[in-house]
Amino acid sequence: MKNIYAIGIGLIGGSLAIDIKKNNPEMVIHGISRKEATLNKALELGLIDKKATLDDLKHADLVIVSIPVDATVKLLPTILDKIPDTGLVVDAGSTKEAICEVVANHPKRRNFLAMHPIAGTEHSGPTAAIAGLFKGKTNIVCEVEKTTFKLQEKALKLFTDIGMRIRYMNPAEHDKHIAYVSHLSHISSFMLGKTVIDKEKNERDIFDMAGSGFASTVRLAKSSPEMWTPIFKQNKANVVETLEEYIANLTHFKELMKADAYDAIFDEMKNANYIKEILNGIH
Repeated sequence: MKNIYAIGIGLIGGSLAIDIKKNNPEMVIHGISRKEATLNKALELGLIDKKATLDDLKHADLVIVSIPVDATVKLLPTILDKIPDTGLVVDAGSTKEAICEVVANHPKRRNFLAMHPIAGTEHSGPTAAIAGLFKGKTNIVCEVEKTTFKLQEKALKLFTDIGMRIRYMNPAEHDKHIAYVSHLSHISSFMLGKTVIDKEKNERDIFDMAGSGFASTVRLAKSSPEMWTPIFKQNKANVVETLEEYIANLTHFKELMKADAYDAIFDEMKNANYIKEILNGIH
């Protein structure tokens, strides 16, 4: 692989470009974006070597699509139309069912690898790209059997070389699980931020009293609404289900508070402490 085309050069696309280029200096990273300013900034930061357009994809060995998931669904068939028979397209979207469905019957389906690198920060745009973002992180790959083996093998080596672990799931399983561990976390953070802003009109007071606990819990509320609204839309059924369970737990906690049932509250929190053991086992 020599010619890499990054469609979307923000946090994910830019960070992938940094690490891939570091390990493979002979590769040429081409950037594609609907915003000229994004391309200029990516060039300035050294994330890409050259600007490109969709018509240049006929030269692509690998195309990395890191744009909002609704845009991916619209654009992916066109991208596959334009790549050569030897090219591969991968996407980094946080939902997988709709993306896999839109190319299920495409003549070049075997030239597409659906993946979700589970890494990121609350920041966005080219300036958010950082080296080493994916080291030790999990990359979920869906429907790997539908991708030509030689192409998937080359691509997965690129991602393991930058420190990622590969995990395989079907798209429906991915979208259900990610609703709990990612999408619900973002909604909780957005709504915590909203609750505090609505209640505390004096922003100085919020700033003065906000400790590390609040800052870490509300961190995700700084995430891009342009990226997250399409994710919630595409994963609506799973997100609604997780919200119903979460709201039921919040309501139960509220009822325990109203009843002065502090022994039960202690037990609830003690049981939740088990999350430490689960996460320590994973990480």
